[in-house]
Amino acid sequence: MLALALAASLMTVSLGPGAASGSGTGLRGQDPTESAPVALDDVFVEGRRLDNLARDFVSEVAIPARGRGLARWRDGVCVGVVNLRTEAAQYIVDRVSTVAEGVGLRPGAPGCTPRILVIATTDANRFTREFVATRPRLFRVGGGGMDLGHNALRAFEATDRPVRWWTVSAPVDSRTGQIAVRLPGTVNGSGAAPPFGSTAQQYAPQISSTASRLTTQIVDDTLRSFVIVDVDRLNGASLEQLADYIAFVSLAQIDPDADTSGYVSVLNVFDDPGQAEGLTGWDHAYLQGLYATERTRLNPASQQTEIVGTIARAHRARGDREGAAAD
Repeated sequence: MLALALAASLMTVSLGPGAASGSGTGLRGQDPTESAPVALDDVFVEGRRLDNLARDFVSEVAIPARGRGLARWRDGVCVGVVNLRTEAAQYIVDRVSTVAEGVGLRPGAPGCTPRILVIATTDANRFTREFVATRPRLFRVGGGGMDLGHNALRAFEATDRPVRWWTVSAPVDSRTGQIAVRLPGTVNGSGAAPPFGSTAQQYAPQISSTASRLTTQIVDDTLRSFVIVDVDRLNGASLEQLADYIAFVSLAQIDPDADTSGYVSVLNVFDDPGQAEGLTGWDHAYLQGLYATERTRLNPASQQTEIVGTIARAHRARGDREGAAAD
């Protein structure tokens, strides 16, 4: 089974950026919804209306690991796609890598070991259950503040969606990237628990702190992301839309239950494929804000506040450019 094959090789054998045999990516069409979602470019009212819209969007889509700040990839990403035709798989790899590069990340080289793994299937519920059961520690590592918890994992396995995703992150030393929480079965230095004579200090992460009352040395890095595509539920979405959707949910911690019907966002493409061709102004500004935030502030809410500011500035900057062009 595909789940067994992936579990046997994941994170230990480099996967190429291509794919195995695959299926088509588009299915039934659907009439556009009757709602009138707001495009970022169409928000003409400055001040609190724009800020409130941006704040509501960020609050709706952002979902960090329990008790932690928003995580992001540290330096670069390697994307792998399996079970799609080579051309489609390569397009997704290239598009996600391009979006990642746009927020300052380094794309993975050919043959790199994927940390964003996209898997296409025609029975996502069955496949996901088998995958999680085969390698549960890939999804719940056991350290504090690394995922959304047991109930969220059960929902990941059982909730029918065109695309589902699971992200694992970790609190790390902002200077070194060393994981700052204890992982089951590891000790300092050796990476494995000794059979006897261990002490509590051996199991505690060794972090030399320079934090203050307003800042922290511990930030949150994304470690891996699994994206499972149910090709029978894509509702006529194009390959371009699918690739942009995958880019958004794999580069940021996005709430799978977010209600973005009031916004023009790539998150709506499976409900209304005609709404957007791909990532929209809201989506781009969110990613730019996430990767520009100052993560060492002690208050985790400050990250979301900074993202709100980035979205508002992106809109105002566009308005200034259009005004200058009209003069």
